[in-house]
Amino acid sequence: MAVREILLLGNESLYNVSREVTENMDKRIQVVNDLHDTIINFRKKYGFGRAIAAPQIGEFLRIIYMNFDNKSYALINPRLEFGEEQFQVWDDCMSFPGLEVKLNRYKKCRIFYKDLQWSDCFLEFEDDLSELIQHEYDHLDGILAVQRAIDNKSFRINPERSGCFLSYPNLHL
Repeated sequence: MAVREILLLGNESLYNVSREVTENMDKRIQVVNDLHDTIINFRKKYGFGRAIAAPQIGEFLRIIYMNFDNKSYALINPRLEFGEEQFQVWDDCMSFPGLEVKLNRYKKCRIFYKDLQWSDCFLEFEDDLSELIQHEYDHLDGILAVQRAIDNKSFRINPERSGCFLSYPNLHL
């Protein structure tokens, strides 16, 4: 278990497509533990962060870790199904702290996945949690929120989080 460095916007590796996890891959437990430690550390430093995808710490495996409302979820090899209705949202990311991107997401989604015990599971999300899981899922396919911007004016700095630019490790402006 370790706090890992989060790859930042501009790192070409963030555009890599992640590979499937296999049942006998022991590394999946280490990656989930590292994702947990990394998001808890990030939240302590910056006051936000509910989910992280393995590619954000340089592990190109199809794993998402969510931690919110005193619950944790390790989603291995997730697969998404969407509702029909979409909505606009300002999206942010630990890989570009302080920057927000306006984009469209599905209002409802269902995600099917394996847990750490390799059991089949699913969750249904709406609104902000639906947006969150779609965001993390995109990371698994090497897609960043900046690529989904509605247009070239759909970017802003969140003044409440702009301090991240000053204190984020290895961020050079």
